[in-house]
Amino acid sequence: MTDPRLWLIYFAILSVLLWIYLSRRRRREAEALATLRQSQETGLTEPLSLHPVVDPNICMGSGACTRACPEEVLGIVKGKAHLINPTVCIGHGACAVACPVEAIKLVFGTERRGVDIPYVDPTFETNVPGIFIAGELGGMGLIRKAAEQGLQATASIARRHAEADQLDVVIVGAGPAGISASLAAMEKKLRFVTLEQEDSLGGTVYHYPRNKIVMTQPVSLPLVGKVKMGEISKESLLEFWQSVVERTGLPISFDQRVEKITAVDRGFVVTASKKEYHCRSVLLAIGRRGTPRKLGVPGEELPKVVYRLVDPEQYRGKHVLVVGGGDSAIEAAVAVAAEPDTTVTLSYRGEAFGRVKVKNRERMGEAEQAGRLSVLLRSSVTRIDERQADIEQDEKSITLDNDSVVVCAGGILPTPMLKAIGIRVETKFGSA
Repeated sequence: MTDPRLWLIYFAILSVLLWIYLSRRRRREAEALATLRQSQETGLTEPLSLHPVVDPNICMGSGACTRACPEEVLGIVKGKAHLINPTVCIGHGACAVACPVEAIKLVFGTERRGVDIPYVDPTFETNVPGIFIAGELGGMGLIRKAAEQGLQATASIARRHAEADQLDVVIVGAGPAGISASLAAMEKKLRFVTLEQEDSLGGTVYHYPRNKIVMTQPVSLPLVGKVKMGEISKESLLEFWQSVVERTGLPISFDQRVEKITAVDRGFVVTASKKEYHCRSVLLAIGRRGTPRKLGVPGEELPKVVYRLVDPEQYRGKHVLVVGGGDSAIEAAVAVAAEPDTTVTLSYRGEAFGRVKVKNRERMGEAEQAGRLSVLLRSSVTRIDERQADIEQDEKSITLDNDSVVVCAGGILPTPMLKAIGIRVETKFGSA
């Protein structure tokens, strides 16, 4: 017979392991509950787009979903998976794939907040024949899925026959969906042009914070082959897309914002900021952030005014004005304020910063206390000059020395443009 002392040793070891497991689980649940309460206290409870919904009747609390999500959107609360940080979800769906009991489904919108999603059929053609949508605009933020949709949409477009004086397709956007669609168009020898309103590749990925880890999966690209990635930083992914463009000679027309799409006989006229294009089909592969919202004040057209923060170091030693009241504005102001010899002012028209992350609020407070950042609430920019910026606060005029202005006032969603073309847009309230 087995020595009883061995059983005692085994039992002791198992007891210790169980105690360690339960202690760690209780600590993680406490951290998840604290994050959930912070989200609720700051009003950050509404996901921005595609996000997971957990069925508590099925969830077994394994934690596989929480480990699969690098954004830490999900946490275990009272033994069940729960959205604890909803606003940072980017909709890649890794949690749903990881769930061993299929307790998670991905949906758009919530009962209180609807999300506009344009209608597309299985070929990614909208209700307007000849206009296709792929990628984030159609609700798919996952990079692999966006790229695959670009390929499938281009396959459908290739079956449509253009006139001799037409392009086969105008592709709008140079993110994952737009690049893959453009490569497919090259492979199929279609007559096409790819327009990008920014001066860089990457679409929405370009606007992610520095060093953000992006989730992606293997994808096959025309003229390139199968690409295996996994978790990759934003910068590495952008470098990859740039290498693809250079390797294949893919032509992309940058700084070309599409202003209007007009239906004509057997096709469309796409009016961009630099040129008009006649085409048989249009593929919209743009993001949901839309065109940057502008201030509408004199001097905004000056080169020193930008609508995103790319590299804080370029503002070292300068007088910088950041405009906006959301997380992106606070993150930009704090990042620039960390640069040596830099004077930073954050202007926001509201009474207080409402729906911002707790960590951003804390970092802003620390920068204020250190004298690196000045915050002007209830203020609006009235004029921008080469060396100065005028601000009105509580009916008083303030003139600041100024070298650069970073406007983080959000974007104008493309929904009005879609509706003007005649594309049917459905508002989703917590449905797939």
